[in-house]
Amino acid sequence: MLTSVDGKISTGSNDKLDVDKDFPKIRGIKKGLKQYYEIEQTTDLHSLNSGRVLAKVGANKPQKNLVKLPVSFLIIDNEPHLNKIGVDNFLKKSKKLYIITTNKNHPAFNRKDEDNLEIIHYKKEIDFVDLFNKLKQNYGIKRVTIQTGGTLNSIFLRNKLIDKISIVVAPTLIGGKDTSSLIDGKSLSSVKELDLIKALKLTEVKKLNDSYLHLRYDVINDTEID
Repeated sequence: MLTSVDGKISTGSNDKLDVDKDFPKIRGIKKGLKQYYEIEQTTDLHSLNSGRVLAKVGANKPQKNLVKLPVSFLIIDNEPHLNKIGVDNFLKKSKKLYIITTNKNHPAFNRKDEDNLEIIHYKKEIDFVDLFNKLKQNYGIKRVTIQTGGTLNSIFLRNKLIDKISIVVAPTLIGGKDTSSLIDGKSLSSVKELDLIKALKLTEVKKLNDSYLHLRYDVINDTEID
């Protein structure tokens, strides 16, 4: 993921602000930004996203000349944030599109006969441990690149569903207590919850051009408390 030095993955607290839209405008940040997108293209062939994040970056706008990619997209979308145009865009460019939702009226249901569409529906709330087990056992998906927001990232982390982290650090400080960070969600409130904190083992540090850094970590999911 792309983050600021202070761990922010957005430029502000509402959906009008977004690093993909705003970083290219800022002198001192825009130069070198393309390195992140080059690294992003080398990730796994199953990409897990949220409908909210995708809508922020224009997924619901009509797109011409879409090319079928070797990538399968898995999109968590309860609201829904994707509309009919967004669903059709992803059907056109995905090897396979997985929509994971609790919304029985999601526009993807209108396309349920498409060969490259799979809808995974949960009645009340998404059980992410069950979901990851389904992806592996039912669909043979062994590796997924997670590119969601801070709230979902926290759910995955707390449930030991993240094994490795790849972060590109942009040379900027953003700030703002309400601006989304790499890991958001519910804050810890007692010493008993310290085992929810995950230690990391650094596996690679690469200094990129224009003051960018690429960091890789293994996540130590079984936390030990002394």
